[in-house]
Amino acid sequence: MSDTRFLAEVLVTMLVIMDPVGNVPIFLSVTRRLSASARNRAALVAVVTAAAVIGVFAILGRQVLDYLDVSVPALQGAGGLLLLLVALELLTGSDRDEADALDPDDHVGVAMVPLGTPLLAGPGAIVATIVFVGRAEDAADRSLIALAIAGVLLAVYLAMRFSGLLIRLLRNSGILLLSRIAGLLLAAIAVQMLADAVIAFARQI
Repeated sequence: MSDTRFLAEVLVTMLVIMDPVGNVPIFLSVTRRLSASARNRAALVAVVTAAAVIGVFAILGRQVLDYLDVSVPALQGAGGLLLLLVALELLTGSDRDEADALDPDDHVGVAMVPLGTPLLAGPGAIVATIVFVGRAEDAADRSLIALAIAGVLLAVYLAMRFSGLLIRLLRNSGILLLSRIAGLLLAAIAVQMLADAVIAFARQI
């Protein structure tokens, strides 16, 4: 396999999984109580967190799962449950009310979970990374994997960083509506992850 083809395969796969544009509504919904500057920092922290998680699993992923005796379907199911909880909060509006609004500068927690992981560095991205690293034949291939993932994370950061343009267009009421739609989409993603995990477990029996 040529280097260009391998790079393109990793790049396209990770782009589809991380979905920079598709995650913007979810990002805006989760960070809607933050100030503009805190939201921008949250975007950076989320991407750095995702990069760190993916990097750890790229280097030690298979060993970590084997040591803990955790299967890929179990990891997928856990990620699905976590995303489902976030989705339910977005749908019901119980995540925050006006009295308990976030501190405008408190962005690290929400950026790390659920944005950094499992939304960006979720089971799909982790498993894909482990598979690609397993297919890598030499250091050059591993460098291509790192380059492709870095490119996708840059696209994710830019999409989140300039998502404030949507806020100016949609206003608060539009963002509230967007949060409900994002919650519905996130719930669907979570249920699909759980279904895939159940199917994978069934195939192992």
